[in-house]
Amino acid sequence: MPKLAHVLARSGPKLSHVPVVFLAVLALAVAVPVLLTAADPLAADPLNALAPPNADHWFGTDHLGRDVLARVVHGARHSLSIGLAASLLAVACGTLLGLAAGLSPKWLDEALARSFDVLSTLPELLLALLVVAITGPGTVNVIFAIAIAQIPNYARVIRAQTFVVRHSGYVEQALTFGRSRLAIIAGHVLPNVLGPIPVLATIGLGQAVIASAGLSFLGMGPQPPAAEWGAMLSEARNYLRVAWWEALFPGLAITLTVVCLTVVGRRPQRRFEGRKP
Repeated sequence: MPKLAHVLARSGPKLSHVPVVFLAVLALAVAVPVLLTAADPLAADPLNALAPPNADHWFGTDHLGRDVLARVVHGARHSLSIGLAASLLAVACGTLLGLAAGLSPKWLDEALARSFDVLSTLPELLLALLVVAITGPGTVNVIFAIAIAQIPNYARVIRAQTFVVRHSGYVEQALTFGRSRLAIIAGHVLPNVLGPIPVLATIGLGQAVIASAGLSFLGMGPQPPAAEWGAMLSEARNYLRVAWWEALFPGLAITLTVVCLTVVGRRPQRRFEGRKP
């Protein structure tokens, strides 16, 4: 997926619009799924189980006769909601911890920085899996687990930005004019350290979607019969030889979502770093 995302990110203007269009359709699936399919994602039809893609069921049906297209469309809400909630929580906590580290005395900054480094050495999915193993399965626990796994990424960036901003001329000038520490943090430090966060959060959302799907695949996310991409892959693995479509389409949904989010996030990242988009 990183290679494909890199190719799309460096492609021409026409091809580069494809990820944006796909994400727009995905947003529509999350907000108003009935506009994309009128089928009920939970309606079972055993007599029509494992039907291949056809005019009535474009993505075929699963082992219970449920419409795969409807489940993929409605599953976007579960998968993206978990990823988005986890990313927002990680951004908020990572920003606070990064600011705390960057503005704290040296001994506390070192303690927090080493904690970030230790957590960053663990793969995000493994760390999230450890958290869920402690807290138990469920959508809320999965959100917290993914957020905890992503917090160090944001905290390290905010900490580094805070060091730069706190020694800048305008902050020193504000101190000279007698502004309070809280006012300087709120008016000068915080707004100027958040520059890279939207870019990182866009890419991080894709990673959160992967982690969400992985945990759901292991049975720790939304429970059946909820339509969630990772859970759909878990159910489909026993029917790969007779119904490839049951696993193909949710797998494609995960892959395309992550690739498109990465492409959309990398373009502003290159601009932020002063490179050609």
